[in-house]
Order: sequence, then structure tokens, then C-alpha cells
Amino acid sequence: MLSRLAHVLIPAAGRLRVSTDSGTGLAPGSIVAANHTSLADPAVVLAALHRLGAEPVVMAAAGLWRVPLLGRALAREGHIPVHRGDRRAARCLDLAADALERGRLVLIYGEGGLPSRTDAADFAPGAFRSGLARLAGRTGAPVVPVGQAGARRISSGNAAKQFVGAATAPLRRPPLHVHVGAPVLLDGDLAVRTAQAHLAVTAAWRTAAARLDERTGTVRPPR
Repeated sequence: MLSRLAHVLIPAAGRLRVSTDSGTGLAPGSIVAANHTSLADPAVVLAALHRLGAEPVVMAAAGLWRVPLLGRALAREGHIPVHRGDRRAARCLDLAADALERGRLVLIYGEGGLPSRTDAADFAPGAFRSGLARLAGRTGAPVVPVGQAGARRISSGNAAKQFVGAATAPLRRPPLHVHVGAPVLLDGDLAVRTAQAHLAVTAAWRTAAARLDERTGTVRPPR
């Protein structure tokens, strides 16, 4: 339901394009790792994956399960609440591993939260937490890196700016781009696997940002 809803809403809120690396595949039982910059980007990524025929299980902040209607929908569809800082934190990896074993795709955000920046500009992924690397090491699942750019033009900044941005997006229809990279298998110790995942997602984001810049005529300084 979330993927289908995103597939309907995002084209109304922005002009989404999707690209993939040669040899990219979304094989059953894969981990999809995306960069996280905005409250809007999960919908952007889900809409892009829907175009590619994929409807993943999403690992998301447990607080969303307390939102009326949304929480029940998340629970009903088997999405995974991420509890940080208490004994339930490890449970989310168990649920994700079970979903992978059943052949589901699992969407995870390696950064583990949103940035504190208030401007609408895109920027490279921040430091990753260890959850993605631990899940990949535990299951041996391939990691499909996804980079999204443009979601901050729908929603960014303080609560008032986010409301105004989301409300006016259907009028502005900002450009959005999602790039799906080729799957990678993480190896080495936890720190090395985390670095490998961060590098792959950053490369996917750079491609998405470059494609977005081509559409808008933006010239960025070298990164």
C-alpha cells in the first residue's frame, strides 16, 4: 500500500526520473540502502522502486507506529519499527533478517536519522551507523545502493517550512532523481563493511545529484 500510494503521490508533487547502473538488479532477499535527507525521500524512493517492480519492507523510526492509521498500516504490511537506545533495538535486525530470508527486499537508511541542516540543498550522505553492515554480515544479502536527490525541495527545514514545502510542491513540481546502483557484497569487519556501504550509497547519490543538475542547469563546485 505504501509503495502504491507513493507511486501516485510523488508524480503529483515532483518530476521524478529513475536511472540504474548497468547490471543492476533487485533480486529477492536484497538489502536496499538509501541516503536520507528529508521526510519526503522515503516516498520518493518507494515511488522509484515501484517503477522498477519492487515493493520493499521499510525499516523506519518506531515513532511512526504511534501515528493513527499510519501505524496500523505499517504493522499490517510488515514494515519494521526501529527502536533506538533500548533493549528492543536488536529485535529490528531479527525482523529484517526474517524478511530477507522470505525473499523480501528490505529498505534501510544507513545514516539512521535526518540531518540537522535547514536549507533545501542536496548533500552527500552522512556517517553510517552499524546496523546496515551488521544486517549484511549476518545474512550475506547483497546491498543495492540507492541515491536520491531533490527530495529536500519538497520538504526541508523547520516544521513550518516543511509544511509550506509539502503544500506547494504540487504547484512547483520540483525535479527529483533516484539512481539505483549495482548490488555489492560487503566483506571484512564491521567498520570495513560500514565504509563499503557508505561508499556505494555515496556513489549512487553523486550520480543522482549529477543527473538532477543536468536537468536544472546547476553547476556545483567539485565534491
